[in-house]
Amino acid sequence: MPDIRPISDLRNHADEISELCHKCGEPVFITKNGRSNLVVMSQAAYERQQARLELYEKLEEAEADAAKGDRGIGHKEMMRALRKRPL
Repeated sequence: MPDIRPISDLRNHADEISELCHKCGEPVFITKNGRSNLVVMSQAAYERQQARLELYEKLEEAEADAAKGDRGIGHKEMMRALRKRPL
């Protein structure tokens, strides 16, 4: 269940919100005048989210290549190419 806090908590309990973000690894949603306003998350959670988005972009590119008929190279060819590379 998401943690939703008023914006006054961000000002008055910033350390508590920071600890919560780091402990649970989930964002805390901040409201202002009863409406959604901000999302606060730990740096680690942000980096995980960015890595996930990057992976989705690469998967989308691969699916587009496959749809165009590009099947890449087979496992045996890839292993041969990797073995030939200098360390």
